[in-house]
Amino acid sequence: MGSLQPEKSLIGKHSSFRSLNEVELEWDRQFEDHPFGVDYGRLENGLVYYVRRNPKPKMRAALALAVQAGSVLEEEEERGVAHIVEHLAFSATKNYENHGIVKFLESIGAQFGPCHNAWTSLDETVYELLVPIDKPELLSQAISILAEFSTEIRIADEDLEKERGAIMEEYRSGRDANQRIWDAYWSLLMGGSKYADRLPIGLEKVIRGVTSKTAKQFYRKWYHLSKMAVIAVGDFPDAESVVELIKTHFSQKTSASNPSPVPNFHVPSHEQPRYSCFVDSEATWSEVMISYKVPVKKMKTIKDYRDGLVESMFLIALNQRFSKISRRKNPPYFSCSLYADTLARPVRAYVMYSTCKEKGTLKALESMLTEVSRVRLHGFSEREISVVRALMMSWIESAYLERDKRKSTSLRHDYVQHFIHNEPVIGIEYEAQLQKTMLPHILASEISKYAEKLQTSCSCVMKIVEPQSSAKIGNLKKVVSKVIKLEMDSSISPWDDEQIPKEIVDIMPNPGNIVKQREYSNFGATELILSNGMKVCYKCTDFSNDQIIFSGFSYGGLSELSESEYLSSMMGSSFAEEIGVFGHKPSVLEDMLAGKKVRVRKRVRNYIRTFHGDCSPSDLETALQLVYQLFMNNVTPGEEVDLVMQRTEEDIRAQERDPYTTFRNRVTELHHGNSYFFKPFKISDLSNVNPSKACEYFNSCFKDPSTFTVVIVGNIDPAAAIPLILQYLGGIPKPSEPVLHLMSDYVKGLPFNVPTTVVREVVRSPMVEEQCWVTLSFPVELTKGTVVEEILYLDFLSELFETKILQVLRFKQGQIYSASVSVNIDGNMACRTDDIHGYIRIHFSCDPKISSKLVDIALDEILHLQEEGPSDQDVSTILAIEQRSYENGLQDNNHWLQKILDSYQSRIYSGDIGNSFQVHEEGRSRIRESLTQLTTQSAMQRIVPYPCKNQYTAVILMAQPRSSKWLRSALLWKPSDRDTKILAGVAGLTVLAFSFWRHSRKS
Repeated sequence: MGSLQPEKSLIGKHSSFRSLNEVELEWDRQFEDHPFGVDYGRLENGLVYYVRRNPKPKMRAALALAVQAGSVLEEEEERGVAHIVEHLAFSATKNYENHGIVKFLESIGAQFGPCHNAWTSLDETVYELLVPIDKPELLSQAISILAEFSTEIRIADEDLEKERGAIMEEYRSGRDANQRIWDAYWSLLMGGSKYADRLPIGLEKVIRGVTSKTAKQFYRKWYHLSKMAVIAVGDFPDAESVVELIKTHFSQKTSASNPSPVPNFHVPSHEQPRYSCFVDSEATWSEVMISYKVPVKKMKTIKDYRDGLVESMFLIALNQRFSKISRRKNPPYFSCSLYADTLARPVRAYVMYSTCKEKGTLKALESMLTEVSRVRLHGFSEREISVVRALMMSWIESAYLERDKRKSTSLRHDYVQHFIHNEPVIGIEYEAQLQKTMLPHILASEISKYAEKLQTSCSCVMKIVEPQSSAKIGNLKKVVSKVIKLEMDSSISPWDDEQIPKEIVDIMPNPGNIVKQREYSNFGATELILSNGMKVCYKCTDFSNDQIIFSGFSYGGLSELSESEYLSSMMGSSFAEEIGVFGHKPSVLEDMLAGKKVRVRKRVRNYIRTFHGDCSPSDLETALQLVYQLFMNNVTPGEEVDLVMQRTEEDIRAQERDPYTTFRNRVTELHHGNSYFFKPFKISDLSNVNPSKACEYFNSCFKDPSTFTVVIVGNIDPAAAIPLILQYLGGIPKPSEPVLHLMSDYVKGLPFNVPTTVVREVVRSPMVEEQCWVTLSFPVELTKGTVVEEILYLDFLSELFETKILQVLRFKQGQIYSASVSVNIDGNMACRTDDIHGYIRIHFSCDPKISSKLVDIALDEILHLQEEGPSDQDVSTILAIEQRSYENGLQDNNHWLQKILDSYQSRIYSGDIGNSFQVHEEGRSRIRESLTQLTTQSAMQRIVPYPCKNQYTAVILMAQPRSSKWLRSALLWKPSDRDTKILAGVAGLTVLAFSFWRHSRKS
């Protein structure tokens, strides 16, 4: 059997997708083992390397060291050691001590932090770096660090003791309802295999007590060069020189002469379904999950690739049905989805997952199973599959058009998967040819047959999760038996297709015209004033071939509302979204937009009303049609209101069960008082919501185009775009009278409560497992005359705070896993004329026993910065981090969109966007040039209360003391009566938002 590689002669680099040639299909021909588009080889010591030149982002390199060793290789006394070794890599190696690697990365402005630089999974460990390479020595040093990880991680008693606290906090912070549900469900799902009890985070007793000798033995046994690959993708002058650097740093490395073979761990199949019910008082939603396990099948041939397309089409088609059902009156669930993913090296699963109202799990389960049975009995219609086909064709077309704009991190991921899971890398060009050839010939009947894989006899695992018990195992079995009988009796009716309109806009608007046009050469944009008063600014870029993004705003929002209006008006957007803000129901609009890359969203915020979206250049007309419909369409309450109210009620109940809610509400109350704008939404409030008033308010928010400014950025052809702008934006009629009666230069500010002394509180909340979160806040007040530069200083200070808090609490004390610093500024807009209030906030989790001590240490560090100033190295670090972020942003459409919006919304804007933009840029440059130890210290004393210990707010969340009886009732698990040896449980909502492999532990 021959091998197959894309024929380069068939692929024109700049050809359009529509002119792309189809290919002849020989189903049994195999893909090349050699990945496409990369220098690929193996050193004499066994190390594999991948090197590829890629210009996006400029002067950056995405590096990785992939190791075929994960937590499944651990023995019982080692559970968690693979993850511990990953942590220790950044602590010390042969040539880097005391987190020297972290200091190096920070000094060059490289990204570092939890989940950014490494992850440990069941079958692999991967270390990743994204580094600037504008200086040749930086790339060499970064590769040398990966080389140190391969064989020279230092695992000594002192290193392990310093890192235990951070790892323990990572473990503790994850012990919420979602993790408990996931742990139990995983054991049930993988029961009978070693994978069942080898989740990467490991056991608390191992984290606390494992010796350095045990960790070192694991490292020496499984970290073998023959099981490793180094990947380098970046803006290199040439690939050959990078290969030489890899050889320089890795060739002299050696591993044990006889590496231990990596065992294959079998996951047994089972014909009888496994059932479980899990009750957790902190569970956010009632959920149903059904998994069907299948062996992993490697993609080797053209036929395998086609099989993958058929599977994808089946998943999309069924998800389209689930989405439509969730929007019906009194739906069985609020959301439902089906996906396929790899659980571990030998096994993958089809997973159906839904969220529903309390005591609704049995109804949701029956609906999910019935829909699969309906497909088996009647199949999908050709119209349904035509929608799916159009979606997939649009996705591959977009990928093809962006093939030379892919980021290096994305390509790095492809090569990591090639090494770890032997996934073929055949190139976007060839994939586009294959899909363009195959998709039109895949029929609905073939896709429908995939439902046969979703039988309860196919290694099925079925579970529900509830905050209070309402269903038993026996109830689940009765539902299964009922649906099986309905299917056997052919008592399930065919799917009822909706009628789909062809046009989004029924009557074309009369185009407007350009009243005034102005060019801004300092940032390469053009501003248009249209005849209806709308202001449009567009900037043409080439950062992405298949992307245009846009955002429109108008001043005036929720802050203008009285208390009697607020509750109903706040719900307006939710009602409108479900009714259909663009003149069509969401389920209908989804089908109308099939095959188009377009998305438009709207939002009513405190001070402004906004819409934003993105589209392919070829779909710009459709995107602007949606904006036109947003202004022209009026929503009126219908049966959709009940669905929104049900969802809102369930969401409120979910928040009330979350221990973090009490903590968050108290922090908000301290900063904003008892204002009705910030009071928690209660179920009793729902009775005061008037749907008619809510819709009336929403309709008024998007009516007057003369108050809106729209910014458009991306691959814009002005000759094609301007007529569309005039047709659909210029065609929005201006009302004869003002709609919201707002002053154009001022909107009402929200209350902001600044504690003038020290506020230090402990908030206690019932918890199943003890957790502790800390928020430390400092008030900020900026006077009108110095706003621009002070806000820029605030950005630098927040970066300094985060760097120093991590250095002290994470790396010196070893007591936290991560920390975040955020800045919240209220009122930095042209529509506000008063002083600006806000806060700078530090947030971390920790051991509750030392939480107060860590607050004191953090305060000591910030006071030290105020009294002594940061070191020169600290200043250099934050300047490097800011500069690298700025450089990356200059190559990104979203960055430019936000910069232009900021310039319009800035207080210094007075009609000349070019001037506003220039003032901001000059302010940034001026602060960067003047930022020293002394100027930073001065800013610390000026912006943050000085001394900081005299005015701050510290709120600590702790568990409420509870009796053992309460703990027993809070967490109930009902395993299947068929097999008591198999643990039971379920995965939570947050867990299921990501792919299964992401349940690895990252550091």
